[in-house]
Amino acid sequence: MADHKEKDSRTSLVGSASGSSEDLVEAARHRAALPLEPHELRVEAIAGPAFLAAAGLLLGFAPASPSISLSLALVAAYALASHIRFEVGAGYTVPTQLVIVPMFLLLPPAAVPLLVVLGNLLSDLPDYARGRRHPQRAIVALGNSWFAVGPALVLVVAGSPEGALNHWPLYVAALLAQFGFDLAATVAREWYEYQIPPRSQLADGVWIWAVDGLLSPIALVAAIAAPDENLLFLTLLPLLGLLALFARERKGRLEQALELRNAYLGTTILLADLIEEDDEYTGAHSQGVVAMSVEVSDELGLDHWQRRRTEYAARLHDVGKIAVPKEIINKPGPLDPAEWDLMCQHTVEGERMLARVGGALREVGAIVRASHERWDGTGYPDGLTGTEIPAEARIVACCDAYDAMTTDRSYRTALTQETALRELADGAGSQFDPQVAAALTKVIERRPERRPETTEEPVLPDVLVSH
Repeated sequence: MADHKEKDSRTSLVGSASGSSEDLVEAARHRAALPLEPHELRVEAIAGPAFLAAAGLLLGFAPASPSISLSLALVAAYALASHIRFEVGAGYTVPTQLVIVPMFLLLPPAAVPLLVVLGNLLSDLPDYARGRRHPQRAIVALGNSWFAVGPALVLVVAGSPEGALNHWPLYVAALLAQFGFDLAATVAREWYEYQIPPRSQLADGVWIWAVDGLLSPIALVAAIAAPDENLLFLTLLPLLGLLALFARERKGRLEQALELRNAYLGTTILLADLIEEDDEYTGAHSQGVVAMSVEVSDELGLDHWQRRRTEYAARLHDVGKIAVPKEIINKPGPLDPAEWDLMCQHTVEGERMLARVGGALREVGAIVRASHERWDGTGYPDGLTGTEIPAEARIVACCDAYDAMTTDRSYRTALTQETALRELADGAGSQFDPQVAAALTKVIERRPERRPETTEEPVLPDVLVSH
């Protein structure tokens, strides 16, 4: 199950260990139609010629020229298999293992790497013709073919023996060499081009190796079951057809998921616009909370879905204020008990509004409801404590309070960054999750001071509690 790259994160037929999303699929599709970025081009300009040099050197060890007709049949089958793509995250994977094994057993192994390149290029021709793939990306096919060098080298060193089941230890060694060369080439390229850490690539690679390992015995039997029938591998084509149906079904589900995701995103943006239209300060405040919340999510290493929920909740954490009278929101002074009780209902109202939208926004509504809870249990509306509060809500609450402290309000002037960070530290363990407060502090310290320092430091009651 060879891996192909657009970004290129290593992916598998059954899933991705890196938690990639519909966003990554959409971005990868968009990226394929664009020319290579300069840093991508630099890496591919090294990986591609290096592959050609290695493949050309191996070709010198071929004992004889391969059969033209058999080579063409295998290249066509490889191109067909390579076009059956299971999109996962930023990349996709293809069932080419069903063809690569017969290639190594029915042709001189030294010739296979160059034939793999031809198959990769041929499989992309429809996308080039339709404008879905930029012609400059043809060079990526060279770097994507490094996996074929490993088994070719193992089989050439072993003397390119004819296919037989008693050579299974050699075939296992060739398969491991395929994994090793593919991993080395992919890790080096992705680490430099996209700063994808090797550990996350290795996690996704395990899935690919598992599927390759399961497909390889099927292809092995088809290649050596009848030594005089070289085209017996064509009996694998129905299996490729079945995989093609699965790939089409998966693509349809992804299209539906993308449409649904875009609908939720559009609803979120619409509600955020309503917040800003209803109250200019509240809208601007929400935008500031969104930016910080996303950075804190990254700092804490939240997975994709947690990050998405955090972003949506930060954007909509004040949506319930639409139902709160403006004279209360903009009151130039402390709220009386009745007004405060009414203000405290805005998170409940926000949850109710988002629950009516349903779907993913129902989950966001639960986070919005908890966005004013406190770590010590003295927040509202439910008095949750510690980890009872959703992680996303803890992030939004901390970023919300910091943004409130550092912006002018109707009832007080903004604090300086230094003072706000000190208040943040004082509130860690009581109002805020200590880990979230520490992460936000790191995020803020990396940013420039938002306003000039002032010697005036207002001391106000409940400065950490925003309306």
